[in-house]
Amino acid sequence: MQELPEMETYKSLLQPIIGGQSITEVMINREKSINVPIEEFASLVLHQKINVIERRAKYLVFHLQNGSCLLLHLMLGGRMFYGKEEDRPDRTVQVQLSFGNHHLYFIGLRLGYLHLLSPEMIQQEFQHIGPEPLDQSFSLHTFQTIMKDKRGGLKTTLLNQEVIAGIGNRYSDEILWHAQLLPERKTNELDTDELARLYESMQYILQKGIQQGGYMEEPLFKGDQKTGRYEMVVHSREGENCRRCHSLIVMKEISSRKTYFCQNCQH
Repeated sequence: MQELPEMETYKSLLQPIIGGQSITEVMINREKSINVPIEEFASLVLHQKINVIERRAKYLVFHLQNGSCLLLHLMLGGRMFYGKEEDRPDRTVQVQLSFGNHHLYFIGLRLGYLHLLSPEMIQQEFQHIGPEPLDQSFSLHTFQTIMKDKRGGLKTTLLNQEVIAGIGNRYSDEILWHAQLLPERKTNELDTDELARLYESMQYILQKGIQQGGYMEEPLFKGDQKTGRYEMVVHSREGENCRRCHSLIVMKEISSRKTYFCQNCQH
């Protein structure tokens, strides 16, 4: 599932391409991927300019000229591709927005969705989501204040979208490895130095993820040189040598998630 760096990459790449462009055609191949009847969706989206694209947590919001919004959550297996028909990946497309002879394809939306909502409804969707970890206002003090009342394990806490927005299974492993903290450590047991280390690692890993275009293997468009240059250091590397201490990376299920870590240098 795409996390904060992947969705931020999509946003930054799409904004200069389709920002200010009008949607010339709407195609819905799977009605469950949207939240209103196809005719209503098409009538409110067709010929609308995309004013701006915003990211919040793991969501993208496409703000339309008429004030409506398209809320995208890719969930597990979802992705996008922008290009001409002949460049389209050989995958089932659930929703297609056209911009002349170029199209934005929403692929793999088995669980994901593109919902048509008002700005007020968007705010309602986001009311229980925690702060953005890379926001300027998210200081170390803010982080310490949030974490001091938490009693769960570190992995589970980082995954909780009501605590901090945008971190998922992959980057939580990367952050905890970088901070040299075990995923099952209790949040309330961390000392001041460990909390500061966790905060700094979260900032570093997420920013690096964005700079390197996330982990996605598939490009957003033909010739895309940015997407997918982030290489996981610990996640999905069970049995490989830790890059810091050369002990073996292990995998353990925590909160029903496959979690990867080094038992030797994470404490």
